[in-house]
Amino acid sequence: MVSFKLAFHALAILCITYAGLLWVTHSALYGSRVTPLPYNASLDKFSEGRTMKHIWHLADEIGIRQEGSIGLMEAANYLKLQLESYKQRASVNLRVEIDQTSVYGSFNMMFLKHSIGLAYKNHTNIAIRISPAVADEDAPAVLVNGHFDSAIGSPGAGDCASCVATMLEAVRLIIDTDWVPSSPIIFLFNGAEELFMVACHGFMTTHKWRSTIGALINLESAGTGGPDLVCQSGPGSWPAEVYAKAAVYPMANTAAQDIFPHIPGDTDYRIFSEDYGDIPGLDIILLLEGYFYHTPYDEPERVIPGSMQIRGENLMSLLRAFSSSSKLLNARDRAALQDKQTSEREKRPIFFDFLGWFMISYSFKTAVVLHTIPLGFLLFVSSLASYKSSGIHYFSERILFIVKGALLHVIQLALALVFPVVLAILRLLPASTAMTWFSQPWLALLMFVPISVAGMLLPRFSLAEKLMKGSTNASVDKKALDWGIHWGAIAVYSFGAAVSTHFVVGNGFLSFWWACFLLAAYYLLHALQRSFGQRSIMSYSLYILSLAFPILLSLYVGGIIWQTLLEKMGMNGSVPQPLGFFLPDIIIAATTGYVVLLSVGPLIPAIGSWLASTHIVRFLILVSVVAAAVSSLFFPYSNSAPKRVLLQHTINTDGNEISYSSYDLATFDANSVPFVFKHVQAVPEFLSLANDFSSKTVMRSPSGTWMALYPISQLFVESFRFPAGSKDVLKHHPSVPRILIQYVEQGLNQGQKRTYVELDLGSLHEVWAAVLNITGPLINWSFSGQQLPAPEVADGGPPSYICRLSGKDASENWKFWLEANESMVLRVDVAVLDQQLEQETQRFLHLFPSWAAVIAGSAYLSSYVL
Repeated sequence: MVSFKLAFHALAILCITYAGLLWVTHSALYGSRVTPLPYNASLDKFSEGRTMKHIWHLADEIGIRQEGSIGLMEAANYLKLQLESYKQRASVNLRVEIDQTSVYGSFNMMFLKHSIGLAYKNHTNIAIRISPAVADEDAPAVLVNGHFDSAIGSPGAGDCASCVATMLEAVRLIIDTDWVPSSPIIFLFNGAEELFMVACHGFMTTHKWRSTIGALINLESAGTGGPDLVCQSGPGSWPAEVYAKAAVYPMANTAAQDIFPHIPGDTDYRIFSEDYGDIPGLDIILLLEGYFYHTPYDEPERVIPGSMQIRGENLMSLLRAFSSSSKLLNARDRAALQDKQTSEREKRPIFFDFLGWFMISYSFKTAVVLHTIPLGFLLFVSSLASYKSSGIHYFSERILFIVKGALLHVIQLALALVFPVVLAILRLLPASTAMTWFSQPWLALLMFVPISVAGMLLPRFSLAEKLMKGSTNASVDKKALDWGIHWGAIAVYSFGAAVSTHFVVGNGFLSFWWACFLLAAYYLLHALQRSFGQRSIMSYSLYILSLAFPILLSLYVGGIIWQTLLEKMGMNGSVPQPLGFFLPDIIIAATTGYVVLLSVGPLIPAIGSWLASTHIVRFLILVSVVAAAVSSLFFPYSNSAPKRVLLQHTINTDGNEISYSSYDLATFDANSVPFVFKHVQAVPEFLSLANDFSSKTVMRSPSGTWMALYPISQLFVESFRFPAGSKDVLKHHPSVPRILIQYVEQGLNQGQKRTYVELDLGSLHEVWAAVLNITGPLINWSFSGQQLPAPEVADGGPPSYICRLSGKDASENWKFWLEANESMVLRVDVAVLDQQLEQETQRFLHLFPSWAAVIAGSAYLSSYVL
């Protein structure tokens, strides 16, 4: 056991060192080394200032740009005017073509693990093709895609005015510098991504340029800035290889690509590269400040400085690389090489960036060999040492010693996860508020990091000697103990590198680099201890610094995961109470523990001999417990980290009459609607709730209330209903949405009937979408090429088929047919979401405080039997 003084000094050095490395990581993530160029920068440079001017116009002067809003068409006109002005400046060396289309279509898809049909009409796409004046019409092109519509209730500065603004500045730069790309470049400004990627579906199924696309760069945003992360790439390894060589400020790693498919949501990349195009490409998103994603707070002033400069310079470099690549092929030529591409797709390369400074990339074949080397070296060294000391017969006992050391290290890593999770659960048992760290991320670090480190240290002095006894001698001396623990830990990372390469591709590189550096650091530590002494703080400090590369890499990768998940906890409400109350804290506690074991865990076998003190473990646990107790004094939300609240004025109709009207409230995270009532007294007063209000005495929203948002509505479970007046509804909308039966065609094959239906949206003017829930024995319908999606079944009931309708055509209503057995009936539930609020609802909306990001709309619900 080490002295408390030595252990405390070692702990202080560890904290200071990691604080410095965290600062380096934070600076890399927030792009502080990048100087954004102003609006009046030289015209031969990409300028963040000029990009921000477009963002301010789209997200501030125009503002709301959802389907059904006047802002969406204003945005389309603005983009068209800008492109036309650029085209007029183009030289004779360039051919510049602008094409604006309205797309119509329907298809089925899986979204948020639910099967739905999507039908759309009159959505706007604006495309500009810049090519050499002598280019062939079918020459392979590079497509850059971004959407100019925004989510409901959001001005969409980050998502995704930032995307189309970057594209505008890129178009300007190409034309003003008279750069003649080797291959055509198409910029697609699509107007309906938030409606489940329907506009790009229209492009890929109908546009004249679709078959020429040979590579894709899809620009997206899940926040308001930071380096733009490559979250998906492929098919094949070519897009990742181009990015690794060309990106000026790279931010990409295969670990992120393994995680992204498990995060709720999707992007246009899916349509282009997976469902309809099989186009090799990159899906690049702005990652940080996801607090504001899809909220009214996604405003231009929240865009992180430097983000647009990074994105723009990366985009221009990628365009040069993709357009000049010999691997750029149009659809016809790709089809001819389909078998080869398929084999390449199965062998994804390993790649990662280091703090945005440089990329490291190597093929899957190289990874198979490279990631196995540490394990082979481990076996070689242990067998060689055994042979020199006691002969070849001693090899098995040395391996057993390493195995026990590995087991000890695995226990340490497991406790790094278990301890913070247990603390999170214990803190919440007597509490009424979850996620107190949401607006104060440092609080989560203070709660969960010390106790995670304590968990890893505990087995060092409580279990190590007992576990290692009997391997070589009856008792274990200090030298033998250190040898077994060191090589056991190296074995864990060596084995992890070799195995994860085949089963969890993205994470293999972290284990590999830790194994390599630990192997070298093991011998360095022995040399340092000979020079400075066995317990020297100098040896300790230099050992930690020798591992700066894998520590920084782990903090960087882990920090991206941690920050993203912490911000996304504001959208994690799909798990019922009481588990839903605990889940966000458990996730953040476990994620914090994971980052600790990733970045600190590999050092524990060596530095544990300095820190292995019961006083240190108690001190670390005390810090976490005190932080957990103090956290109850903090409020979870702020203007910079708002709480998401959904307010829906629900209007149930029967024909053109209103049968019932209500306000329905839901939240997206662990603190449900009663939390809001507790902290905003004006809200329950408006709803005429008694002072002894209890969530148990208030009506839950019935099934189907949130159907207009389906399947987004699956992200929350608990919602509440309160009576509302309806006298002003018909004053603003004399006619409401309704289903009209045109005629029924009887006597089809096998006793079937086909009912021709018209959906009249009434006098609504700001319709976002209409959703049909068709329940019963539906045989066919006129949507999606007469192909039904997989049925949805709730609580063992009859099958339901869901179809979302979006877009509006002034000339006619939605018309379709449904086919079923003549002897059976279909029930059709209709939900139409309108963004216009009547005056009383607007007054209600304004009662909410600034820490609540309220998304409001009016939903018209009706039911019919066919």
